Amino acid sequence: MVCSDAETARWCASPIEIGHEGFALRPYVLGPGSVPVVTEAKRAQAAPELAVLSALAHGKGERGLEVAVAAVAAAAGLDEGRALFYTDLVLSALPEAARCALEELMSSGTYQYQSEFARKYYGQGLIEGEAKGKAEGKAAGQAESILAVLGNRGVAISEAQQQTIRSCQDLGQLDRWLRRALTISEIGELFD
Repeated sequence: MVCSDAETARWCASPIEIGHEGFALRPYVLGPGSVPVVTEAKRAQAAPELAVLSALAHGKGERGLEVAVAAVAAAAGLDEGRALFYTDLVLSALPEAARCALEELMSSGTYQYQSEFARKYYGQGLIEGEAKGKAEGKAAGQAESILAVLGNRGVAISEAQQQTIRSCQDLGQLDRWLRRALTISEIGELFD
């Protein structure tokens, strides 16, 4: 069993008495405490299944987006069937805000796929070719993603702050804001 919640993992790992003295079923449970947090690209590529398990166990945690990015990048280097399956698993393990951020990151042009499969499957070659001519549109899309994540998380934001986000054309800054938007509790933390 894979659990993203430590308390549930402990409960699931409890022995189950099966009626004969001395015999108990001891479920094997993978939870946040027993699966490493895999965020480094090299480690994820060396052990893509571990990277996917890391995303399943830690996807709802504060480093959820980091483990998801590492797992999806590692999965992209595998055969098409496993790559698609693992990517679906990772996306299903994330909360909605993190899933939206990962999908935005994958399509924003700021993430560089390492494998030929990923560049072909996700259209990286097309993204790189269009990036210069569509930087303004990408920035606008990134800004709207930030505002959507903040809205979904219930973080209050003024019109002036919305305008600051919408007027930013620096994709690197927008990416940093998007990552912060996943974890902040008030809007001031976004701009720190």
